[in-house]
Amino acid sequence: MANEPTEESHAAADPLSSAERSRLTQCFQRGQQNADANVDYAIEMFATCVRGDPASAVYLQHLLGALKMKFVGKRPGGLSAVWAIQPKAKMRKAASAAQWLDVLATGLEILKKNPFDHGCLLAMAEACGNMLYLEPQRTYLKAALDAAPNDVEVNRQCARFLADRGEFDQAIACWVRVSTNRSVAEEAQKEIARLQVEKTIVAGRGKRGGDESGGKVTPADRLAGLQARHAEDPSNIDVALELADLLEREATAEQAEKVLTDTLAASGNDLKVREHLEDRQMRWARQRVLVAEKRYAEQKSEPHQHSLERLRRELLKLEIDVYAARAARYPENITWKYELALRLKQAGKFAEAIQHFQEVLQDPRRQGLVALELGECFQKIKQYPLAMQNYTLAVNSLSDREIDHRKRALYRAGVLATGLNDHDAARKHLSTLAGLDFGYRDVATRLDKLSGMGDN
Repeated sequence: MANEPTEESHAAADPLSSAERSRLTQCFQRGQQNADANVDYAIEMFATCVRGDPASAVYLQHLLGALKMKFVGKRPGGLSAVWAIQPKAKMRKAASAAQWLDVLATGLEILKKNPFDHGCLLAMAEACGNMLYLEPQRTYLKAALDAAPNDVEVNRQCARFLADRGEFDQAIACWVRVSTNRSVAEEAQKEIARLQVEKTIVAGRGKRGGDESGGKVTPADRLAGLQARHAEDPSNIDVALELADLLEREATAEQAEKVLTDTLAASGNDLKVREHLEDRQMRWARQRVLVAEKRYAEQKSEPHQHSLERLRRELLKLEIDVYAARAARYPENITWKYELALRLKQAGKFAEAIQHFQEVLQDPRRQGLVALELGECFQKIKQYPLAMQNYTLAVNSLSDREIDHRKRALYRAGVLATGLNDHDAARKHLSTLAGLDFGYRDVATRLDKLSGMGDN
């Protein structure tokens, strides 16, 4: 987490096929069934799940839980540190080459011998951060903090992660833990002061309390009751959803998410819970972006800019993962394909976006807008005739009720036609646009230039 992720570092594992997801679910269930009787077998099953789906925090949490169970009351001695020298060198080499999946694979082998190796946990957290696997990153950081609560670098990395997500109190607590360490005392005090200021700036959604009287059930009473019922039966989906709703309002999104991830595991990856959790994660990620935008608007500093850019990338990655899973899950539902295609285009994955847009193009209700998106994708990969073909379809399909999109299509078609030296088509499209909105971008200037050019 110390370095800003590069564009190249964002590449992650391909979306899981339904067959692979089913295989991992079976491994996960076998691990759960054997967690008490055969912890070594459970560890292997959970490790298989983590290797197969490193973006799953549920799989990772169960693996770390099984490892703690195996090593409860005993910490590996010096031999484990000696054994880890070569794998750690391999991890560093993989990290320097931005081979983040290799970092995770090597790290898993280290953790199976010593789950308290906080240096390994930090490296795996960084790998997840570079692949935008945010919940696994949080899980690795928490494990590192549990293993070495007073380590300076562990607290520094945890504080950065938490502050980026607006969890200022928790971030401040990390710096407080190491504030008596002379080597970082000054840095800690500066960070505590800075985070206090940032907390004040972005405050505004305060927690709602419960001072009701007269015998009414207070939010605190309701919360306690739901928590007791959830603890008794974490597989009860209705209780979990209600509890998550209340926690999100009265406590933190992190607590609400934990309830849902616990229930997801207890219910055997129930689809209703999974999709409920996905929807919330996207909403929370969007809220973090809004908070970061507010922070950057208040103070246009380079750290705030980097934080905002990173959170936007995280949101985009999350949306791509969710919509890809839903498009595979519901192949007849073109809405998910459309939403996925839009995000792939936004991420610069134009060839993949084209494939999904072309499937959606058959829907007459979306034809004009999808043709416009296709035209822009084809233009990005320099397939200009196909781009013009789709721009023309968009111009002819978009109605006056979709005026903003129609103007964009006319402009794209006119500019591309100019570049292709088809001056007649360029004048036609840009003149139509000027008739709708003469002040649109630089349409007036482009028409002036075209008037001095001869016909084809």
